[in-house]
Amino acid sequence: MMHKKLWLAALVSISTVACSSAEAPDLTSNEPESPGVQSPDQPITFNRGCATQDLGAAEIARIDQELARVKDISFLTASHVIPVWVHRIHPAGGGGNVTNQQINDQLAVLNAAYASTSFSFSLAGIDDANNDSWYTTTGGTSETQMKTALRKGGSNTLNMYLNNMGGGLLGWATFPSSYASQPLMDGVVILFSSLPGGTAAPYNLGDTATHEVGHWMGLFHTFQGGCSTTGDSVSDTPAERSAAFGCPTGRNSCTGSRFPGNDPITNFMDYTDDSCMNTFTAGQTTRMNGQWNAFR
Repeated sequence: MMHKKLWLAALVSISTVACSSAEAPDLTSNEPESPGVQSPDQPITFNRGCATQDLGAAEIARIDQELARVKDISFLTASHVIPVWVHRIHPAGGGGNVTNQQINDQLAVLNAAYASTSFSFSLAGIDDANNDSWYTTTGGTSETQMKTALRKGGSNTLNMYLNNMGGGLLGWATFPSSYASQPLMDGVVILFSSLPGGTAAPYNLGDTATHEVGHWMGLFHTFQGGCSTTGDSVSDTPAERSAAFGCPTGRNSCTGSRFPGNDPITNFMDYTDDSCMNTFTAGQTTRMNGQWNAFR
């Protein structure tokens, strides 16, 4: 299973946070011995970090081959309304509460973020499940069981699982290229308190979902590849040496004539605060359209 995982960690322990690229499609081995479960009623200050499993060169080459095959087809610019199933996961003792209004607000955030693209989102339904292991899953068997039991719809349906995953995670997503081989695992898992009005400030305006849906649509992080000409496989996102945090206006981590432009800190696929994110580029839209038609 191919995941992008987005981490957050309490500021009090930021000095111990490291960037991990652990290789294991089965994430059971990455589950912390004592998952850090966030109280739904206790605000905590967070700092976004990372633990990303990137696609291998062979898989990226396969994706690019598929995109080349469909790039001249006129329906690449067709509009797509994506049905969204939201699965609220709760522990047996209660918690993980997200209101219907918060879910509607999250859909509004997604639609605003993707307004410049060919995609929009429509709520298909909401369901609830009580399961302690699903509530704090960071992958592995518990994630497989959760998605097998709850997933709805076909390849065009976005399944969003809301839980309190623990381990300092904000969320993760599968890529469209993995749908054919593992359709039941398709979707995004989101920290419940990152929805609009949640307690995971400064990541509580709904753009964790925007970011993870971007991966679900086939986008990489803007800083993938660092200061290279290939980078995130999108030509109009300036090269970026590493993830940006907060909202560092004017940051320029890749310099010289080969790398024009400041870092794309306002791009939804960086790691900046929700309030700083507001952009998908035309190139990212083209890549999303291509992967939609190639794999969904």
